[in-house]
Amino acid sequence: MFTSSIGRLRFFLYSAAATVAEIVAIVVCIAGTIGFAGLINSTPGPSRQGMAGVILVMSLAFVLLRGNIAWRRSRDAKGRSWILWAYIVFSAIYAVLQAGTMLVIDFGNPDSVPGGLNLLGLSIFGLWVTILVAKPAGGVDIDELTSVFDFDGAVPAPAGGGMMAASAAPPAPRTAAPVPQPIGRPRPAGFGKRGL
Repeated sequence: MFTSSIGRLRFFLYSAAATVAEIVAIVVCIAGTIGFAGLINSTPGPSRQGMAGVILVMSLAFVLLRGNIAWRRSRDAKGRSWILWAYIVFSAIYAVLQAGTMLVIDFGNPDSVPGGLNLLGLSIFGLWVTILVAKPAGGVDIDELTSVFDFDGAVPAPAGGGMMAASAAPPAPRTAAPVPQPIGRPRPAGFGKRGL
């Protein structure tokens, strides 16, 4: 399951599911450690270390999951390795900075939110889009598409399948004799008996 190649659609769906799961996990981490009221009313610093540590460990686990999904997609498209590794490394740096932001953010001061985190997030998104739109190396895999939508039975043949199969056979050689040509001067071409 974690080693098979995945196409564009699965990469998009898996990435979306991982994003939703990570957001839910962060909310659970905050609620399970100091709570939202405790986070908003606490001062930046040591009182948030436990929460930030749990968020860091959870975020790094999701970096491993995203890295596996991106590696499988990159292998399917025979993508460039530096794009994959940049995506994984930037995602790991983002996870560390995200956990560090929870330590230093002051909810009473909007200027305490670092703007560099947004730029790093945009860079990660750009790399993700590059991995997403890469062409599959072997073309479209019909088995991969049908397994996503779980069709019942075999894939139906196109409507003109019988005609195409018949036209694929080589034509039989003609053996008819050539038409004899008239002897003498050719008749003038024209309209009616007189010509033009």
